[in-house]
Amino acid sequence: MDCPICESSVSAYCTAKVLGKYNIQYFRCNHCNFIFTENPFWLDEAYNSAITKLDIGLINRNEFVLPIVQSVINKWCNPDAQFIDYGGGYGMLVRMLRDRGFDYYRQDIYCPNLYADLFDITDTNFFKGELLTAFEVFEHLINPVTELEKMLTLSDTILFSTEVQPFDKVTPESWWYFTPETGQHIGLYHRKSLQALADRFNLNYNWNNYDIHLFSKKSISNNLFKTITDPRWSRWYNKFIGKRESLLKKDFVYVQKCLRESLGHLPL
Repeated sequence: MDCPICESSVSAYCTAKVLGKYNIQYFRCNHCNFIFTENPFWLDEAYNSAITKLDIGLINRNEFVLPIVQSVINKWCNPDAQFIDYGGGYGMLVRMLRDRGFDYYRQDIYCPNLYADLFDITDTNFFKGELLTAFEVFEHLINPVTELEKMLTLSDTILFSTEVQPFDKVTPESWWYFTPETGQHIGLYHRKSLQALADRFNLNYNWNNYDIHLFSKKSISNNLFKTITDPRWSRWYNKFIGKRESLLKKDFVYVQKCLRESLGHLPL
């Protein structure tokens, strides 16, 4: 068996009881330190509910990343372009960003779209987004290389979050991010493994001190990236740039029109 990221040799690392009943082997890459499970045969069971009971931080996470996404768009993207939230869950972040004037769309194959219905990427013609966000997604990927290749067909710039191994020899007992109870975290990254993943696609890799990462064809100063994506500075920077006109009213009219047409009424 080779590392799914850098194709180096791996070693058996630790075991954990996944979903409370499967004794699962974890492996670790001898080169890039990527930790991953044996073939995750339990995923259908793990995704009976796409959002697990342990994900009590979902709302807090969206509030935390919202100004960071805005600041990245304001600094390095065309704010009038289209954007994609990959693995976007219930669509909360998409709705929040559309409310702030950004033409955002959701992608998720596991989770129902509760907050941004009709604004999935499947609801519109194919487009390549100016930015793709993927928060708390990478640790769920069976094959990070294949999945990143898919993401890059949708955007050349990927802003994402995943916690990196905080110290050497992390274990399910010493690091909460394993979460074997849910069975969904099947890949755990080291900074070296994320760099190796970026290198496979000739991408520049930036990161900050809050487990926010950027893969991009653009060359960006990492010190500047850390500043712009620092929660304190991002809010200040966005205030300096100024507000955009919300898409809320426009979206309401569009959704109402679609709803009336689906019910057989004349369009507005």
